[in-house]
Amino acid sequence: MWSRFLADESGQDLIEYALVVAFIALGSVATMKGLASSLGSFFGSLGTTLTSSV
Repeated sequence: MWSRFLADESGQDLIEYALVVAFIALGSVATMKGLASSLGSFFGSLGTTLTSSV
């Protein structure tokens, strides 16, 4: 019974695809956090510059 269980590979592809999607999602979230703070500071300084020019 254990040898059949260990040799059974049904569903393995689904697990691999799920892991790939999870890693891509994790990388995207980490990248978006850094990008969001950079964009926030850029638009903050742009707003300050425009306000002082008027």
